[in-house]
Amino acid sequence: MAKTTFGEEVYLRALTGRYVGEYVLRDYTDIAVISPKNIICNSISAAAEATFVSKTGGRAIHLIAEPGNASEIVQKLDEFQPEAVVLMFGGETPIEETKRLFMEVVKELAARDIYTDIVVHVRIFAAGGLAEAVHDKEIREYLLEQTVMVYTVDLDNGLFKINVAQIDETGELALEKIEQYVVSVEHAELLNRSLRDKTVKWVEA
Repeated sequence: MAKTTFGEEVYLRALTGRYVGEYVLRDYTDIAVISPKNIICNSISAAAEATFVSKTGGRAIHLIAEPGNASEIVQKLDEFQPEAVVLMFGGETPIEETKRLFMEVVKELAARDIYTDIVVHVRIFAAGGLAEAVHDKEIREYLLEQTVMVYTVDLDNGLFKINVAQIDETGELALEKIEQYVVSVEHAELLNRSLRDKTVKWVEA
């Protein structure tokens, strides 16, 4: 079990969400964030939205994904017309359920052909959610027409990375790093304790 309290897990999402809002979303005016109905996902979402609004003066909407409501969510996106959609899927919801919700939403985005940049949360990417999604022909053809970004973390070096997902017509997926930022020692320490139950060596030195 990770050596973090629930409060630390929430604060970790606040720190990470700030990077998403400040760096990943900085060039947009209108954004939408979609997350499952759990505290962790909504903590990072709220931090990203607050930072985005504070830094850019832009508009944001927050939509909650639940089984069977993907059509309703995408209808709201179609009305709002965001320049970017953040798929903030992770948190304490069981990962297989999270992946099903993620797939439902992305499949509906494809069915409605919503034109927008798409930002994928590191947790659903690491769990294979995006890799599984691109094996669906309709989703793959849709995503080939969008800019898809994935933010990741380098735990050993304390780096927050912004990547573009390279998807080919066979469903192969790779990440190309376009930017990276050094996180604080506090942030790196929490990331490492949460994600792999260890204290980073360069903090101990």
